Amino acid sequence: MQRLTIDLGDRSYPILIGPGLIDDRAVLAGAVEARDVLVVTNEVVGPLYLDRLVRALEGKRTASLLLPDGEQHKTLEVTGRIFDALVTARMNRDACVVALGGGVVGDISGFAAACYQRGVDFVQVPTTLLAQVDSSVGGKTGVNHPGGKNLIGAFHQPRAVVSDTATLSTLPVRELRAGLAEVIKYGLVADRGFLDWLDASLPALLALDPAALAHAIRRCCEIKAAIVAEDEREHGRRALLNLGHTFGHAIEAAAGYGEWLHGEAVGVGMLLAADLSHRLGWVGDADVDRVRDMLLRAGLRAEAPPIGASRALDLMGMDKKVLAGRIRLVLLESLGTGVVSGDYPAEALRSTLEAYFGRAQ
Repeated sequence: MQRLTIDLGDRSYPILIGPGLIDDRAVLAGAVEARDVLVVTNEVVGPLYLDRLVRALEGKRTASLLLPDGEQHKTLEVTGRIFDALVTARMNRDACVVALGGGVVGDISGFAAACYQRGVDFVQVPTTLLAQVDSSVGGKTGVNHPGGKNLIGAFHQPRAVVSDTATLSTLPVRELRAGLAEVIKYGLVADRGFLDWLDASLPALLALDPAALAHAIRRCCEIKAAIVAEDEREHGRRALLNLGHTFGHAIEAAAGYGEWLHGEAVGVGMLLAADLSHRLGWVGDADVDRVRDMLLRAGLRAEAPPIGASRALDLMGMDKKVLAGRIRLVLLESLGTGVVSGDYPAEALRSTLEAYFGRAQ
């Protein structure tokens, strides 16, 4: 087992990475301190891992809730079912919500934990690559709104993140590929050496090589841990971790939540960010081609849906990084170095949007 720490003073917490952690009673006893526990999972992950996790939580008063699977269920209505389960089980402020699943389960469970009785403990047990490298770490929680992704939410740090890498063996190939988009993101914005390693290691990662996966997960978490410790609430550098997300969220909202996986949309969004960076003279043609090639070799999409530039721009205008009406984007000064900027010519952004989304819907 590998251990990292998110350093947030008295709210610091560990990230534990390794195989078999879901069955490790000692690990879970250290991560989940509360006596009363609600395990929230979904109809896909629950049949695989819920009973094992509950057994490992032996000695605690445990209830569980199975939610429907998919981004389209990341809503206030579905989150209400978590509140109902907590009330039905008569859980109080000393309870803990444990999220067993991917990013959707983690986001809505964390949001419910942030709100219930003004905040209860929360532990992440992520079972997808995307969640293990990104969404389970850093305390962002929330739900979607028809007007945009993650518009309703809260910062609520978990007490621990327990990443059992063995769960990736049951992950559908499409979900694995979607998670790789977020892995590539870390290399693009923060670590050229890691990006080069990824370029060479994509076959091993797709083949679920344990050593390659462990290295990728740890490095992503190391990068995120450092950034979150510096900028917990995304007032500055943490926004770098949103490379591709402003474009990607527009794709998800326009196509309908669930039609595109989050990582798939982010992957295309990273290609648009590279394209705009090229139009600004920051990266070369070969750099854009390399981003496209890595996406394709990871089994991801490299074409945006034809929703039209105007529709895309309208949806991007609801992004949380918009300030004073200006869309701030995460762009690339070079491969391995990201920058957050609202200082770009409007016509350059328009050209990128038209090139990928088309001129009209």
